[in-house]
Amino acid sequence: MPSGVDYRELEGSLPAIASLNASYSQASLSIPSPYYPPLPPGERRAFSDVRRTFCLFVTFDLLFITLLWIIELNISKSIWISLENEVVKYNFESSFFDIFLLAVFRFLCLQIGYAAFRLRHWWVIAITTLVTSAFLIAKVIISDLFSQNAFGYVLPITSFVVAWLETWFLDFKVLTQEAEDERVYLAAVNAACEPAPLISPRAVSDGQFYSPPESLAGSEEDLDEEGIGRRAVTEQEKEFVRQGREAMAVVEQILTQEENWKFEKTSELGDAVYTLEIPFHGKTFILKALLQCSAELVYQEVILQPEKMVQWNRTVSVCQILQRVDDNTMVSYDVSAGAAGGVVSPRDFVNVRRVERRRDCYISAGMATNYISKPPHNRYVRGENGPGGFVVLKSNSNPSVCTFIWVLNTDLKGRLPRYLIHQSLAATMFEFMSHLRQRINEVHVPYR
Repeated sequence: MPSGVDYRELEGSLPAIASLNASYSQASLSIPSPYYPPLPPGERRAFSDVRRTFCLFVTFDLLFITLLWIIELNISKSIWISLENEVVKYNFESSFFDIFLLAVFRFLCLQIGYAAFRLRHWWVIAITTLVTSAFLIAKVIISDLFSQNAFGYVLPITSFVVAWLETWFLDFKVLTQEAEDERVYLAAVNAACEPAPLISPRAVSDGQFYSPPESLAGSEEDLDEEGIGRRAVTEQEKEFVRQGREAMAVVEQILTQEENWKFEKTSELGDAVYTLEIPFHGKTFILKALLQCSAELVYQEVILQPEKMVQWNRTVSVCQILQRVDDNTMVSYDVSAGAAGGVVSPRDFVNVRRVERRRDCYISAGMATNYISKPPHNRYVRGENGPGGFVVLKSNSNPSVCTFIWVLNTDLKGRLPRYLIHQSLAATMFEFMSHLRQRINEVHVPYR
């Protein structure tokens, strides 16, 4: 973190958050029970069903290739003569024995890695698939197998297809399902050990949306009725308000768990990206940066005028306010630009957002919601955001600087490898900060 501002000092600008930090610094993360139904902490399974299915498929790979090779040995001559020609007198250009050994290689590596050691990473299968693909491509180009019989086509193609099926099954089924099971298990254990909610829901703070008044945590006014201005009327609007409060509570809880944030990477300007596993929502990305401007300026550009963000933020192509629910809550429609050099196509999102202005900070929290007037469009893949948002912390000692925190929890949907998504999200967060700093330089008026 860049020097100049002690974040521990800035943390005091969140009265409701800082007061909880000491109490829960030793506790593990759990979601407030009013928002998520508790799960009974069942017995944790050492070997998941989906991993067992994967190991059976790997065994099938070896047996199937072996069967095809035995059939090939019997197709023209006796099996013993064919064995002597292909094994004892092995020739790379005419023998199928090496394709059988390739299946044995895959079987041993994958069973040792994912059955014996129960690895939860894709690097082992990445090696086996790479070796298999490179070897088979070389063999097809160099050898004369196609001139012998039909197995000159069947064995290489079958081996190639099965290897990639194993890769797909592990990455999109095994690792994904086990990560979800792990989150559910930890959530159940935390719910059983700490049934009391960490953060109590608060009432909507007073004032107009475009300039919400200060909401002082713990004050009698904060516990009073809804604001005196625009209010939620219909059941749908009340549901939007409830979702906004829920997102706000989760974002506050994430801020209290800074000691549990896992550092991922940093930019040249000192911006840091962290991650935190959230029960029921998975990996959450957290960007923390120091900006050389007042907190009010960032509040104006990022939180109060989201629909104008497309003018300077190239990571977003569309931002539209669909409905203003009450003085603090709105529903927005956003379209993200493509990422990872076009590998990740644009996604669209429908979110409910809640904005609160505290004494020494500004918070905008939101999450995905359903909006009847904005159904999924065939032009975009509809993504889904978990609880997240923006936090701008003022500095008590230097009003010309502020700390900016972006909490991002998103499911981009589609069939994209998770590691590619994670890489693109971190890069997108750094790109956003670059655009934000450029915007600040354009509109910044030095603090006096």
